[in-house]
Amino acid sequence: MTERFRAHIESELSAIESAGLMKRERAIIGPQGARIDVGGRDVLNLCANNYLGLADHPELVTAATEAMDHGGYGMASVRFICGTADRHEALEARLASYLGMEDSILFAACFDANGGVFEPLFGPEDAIISDALNHASLIDGIRLCKAQRFRYQTNDMADLEAQLKAAGDARFRVIVTDGVFSMDGTIANLQEIRRLAGAYDAMTLVDDCHATGFMGPKGAGTPAHCGVNVTLLTGTLGKALGGAMGGYVAGPRPLIEMLRQRARPYLFSNALPPAVVAASLKALDIVEARDDLRLRLFENAAYWRAGLTKLGFTLLPGEHPIIPVMLGEAQRAQDMAARLFELGVYVSGFFYPVVPKGQARIRTQMNAALTREDLDQGLAAFAQAGRELGIITRASPA
Repeated sequence: MTERFRAHIESELSAIESAGLMKRERAIIGPQGARIDVGGRDVLNLCANNYLGLADHPELVTAATEAMDHGGYGMASVRFICGTADRHEALEARLASYLGMEDSILFAACFDANGGVFEPLFGPEDAIISDALNHASLIDGIRLCKAQRFRYQTNDMADLEAQLKAAGDARFRVIVTDGVFSMDGTIANLQEIRRLAGAYDAMTLVDDCHATGFMGPKGAGTPAHCGVNVTLLTGTLGKALGGAMGGYVAGPRPLIEMLRQRARPYLFSNALPPAVVAASLKALDIVEARDDLRLRLFENAAYWRAGLTKLGFTLLPGEHPIIPVMLGEAQRAQDMAARLFELGVYVSGFFYPVVPKGQARIRTQMNAALTREDLDQGLAAFAQAGRELGIITRASPA
């Protein structure tokens, strides 16, 4: 590295720091859970994607341990060479059945799934119509594809229809949306998206990372929640389904077979390790059988949302367990997160470029392992920090 380039990068980092946009990490000691050990402090965790509380579930830990005992630590190969195990095929079949699809294909992460799904299926003659707030992985995957790109304003069905008309000369059209927009907790209007897709001979692709396992009947995701079918469904094993890693694409068998032949992140990445696959299969056993976990999750979300509203915080409306507390400026979000940590509550501030400038927030997330006492502790901490920082005027969640 040249001294001039080093100075340039250091200047950029200094500017990030000065703007209050520097992201910092805290190391967790022990397992992920509703309460975690951070530097020797027991804190309430309100910012993990551990929706059903399965990240430290003993049955998943046992399944993973037994899989390593019998299947080793890693596959040391990509799938098409010598990296496919019977467990991989079993998990793909199980995911497809669970999601109501013909087939599915595993990736190292959903970022890879979204990065690899478009280029093998769509070319310059085709059109991708994408929601403006779609996840970065969808945006990157679309950029890697040579298809024409159209963008519609978030959940704006009139704008979506206008973009479908603008793409009328394309050979094939596909509407792409998050099932749940992760920064807002807003659920996509899949019923209207599906209607417009039918009217304009378009396909649909939904990223369901923040829904699989807990939205809709048996937790099968936003299409099940909205009562519609979609062409392709991408998702993750790294949130509600155990919180480790791994992603997938599920859909019609010919499309999945084409991804096996052409999807670069699949062809050039190691197969998922045996422990992750075995634990994911066990997670599916649990989520299909445990409506009580989903009920508790949404009860917690309703209680938490009502408590924050009573305190006077500004929330984005919704029903999802993602409940953003809107604070406006990045430094205010940083200050709020820091004070809450001092009070024993672990949250993270979200700010530009993760969200638009002026829309910084604390994204709180519920999970089924949180008790009512946990939530009351969290509300008391939010009340104190919010009052001290001049964000609210009420003193308690009474």
